Amino acid sequence: MELREIEIFAPATIANISCGFDVMGCCLDSIGDTMILRKTSDKSVRISKIVGEELPMEPEKNVASVAIMAMLKACKVQPDFGFDIEIHKNIKPGSGIGSSAASAAGAVFAANELMGKPFSNHELIPFAAEGERVACGSPIADNVAPALLGGFTLVKETDPIKVIELPSIKGLYATIIHPQIEIKTSLSRDILPQNVSLKHAVKQWANVGSLVHALHTNDHTLFAESLKDYIVEPHRSKLIPKFDEVIKSAINAGALGGGISGSGPSIFTFSKDSKTADNVSIAINNIYKKTHIPYHVYTSKINETGVKILKRS
Repeated sequence: MELREIEIFAPATIANISCGFDVMGCCLDSIGDTMILRKTSDKSVRISKIVGEELPMEPEKNVASVAIMAMLKACKVQPDFGFDIEIHKNIKPGSGIGSSAASAAGAVFAANELMGKPFSNHELIPFAAEGERVACGSPIADNVAPALLGGFTLVKETDPIKVIELPSIKGLYATIIHPQIEIKTSLSRDILPQNVSLKHAVKQWANVGSLVHALHTNDHTLFAESLKDYIVEPHRSKLIPKFDEVIKSAINAGALGGGISGSGPSIFTFSKDSKTADNVSIAINNIYKKTHIPYHVYTSKINETGVKILKRS
């Protein structure tokens, strides 16, 4: 039976994992959007419905349709149908947990399924990254890669994009707080130093190596020791209210560590199990409920598969 319609779960992601600025990311399991893609007879790519957020309906301005159009350009044989895209947004744009990446990754995954899977999930990453170009000006892959592949990923090369899949520590959970404040991407980039000391650079790449090794060896202690950022976090954390208090209270509640998700304002923490993650959630709530800033706290296990198919017909 020919597949005509598919509904998918497009997961949220954490990128810039402490020492892994611009290269490391991971996939979340209980936070994400849903998308429905349908075949159409007119061979166009269109957005017919967006629920939850006000986002561009024009195909050339929406990350989902742009990503699909990038994929179609790479097809050796063009499909004899088009795509209708319906997006149900649960990830707020600008939250720092991969809102645009979820749309781009989910779109190319679903379209690829409708086309009979001519591309592997690895091959879909550059197309999804083209969607990210619409959102942030660059075809970045540190969010779309874990969304498509699941687990932890490392972007080894950017031109052309090359991504390495990493294992996840068994039972690992993330707790994320999203303060409802706006941090402009331009400001979060401009605040970063153009030069760093050799001392800090050495510490940073040592932590990246240690973090990768901890994931491979299921070593909670080494993982916690490696979640330190000497280059970016000291500057960007100044833009996020109560950042230091959140990290300190989370660690006191049992978290392995944490940092800034994406360019902020969300703060992520990792815990060895769900019970600890719930305790961390309580501790973080206790910090932010004393402020006048609206916020959301999410708890999720690590999603090891990426985009998920919910329904097909």
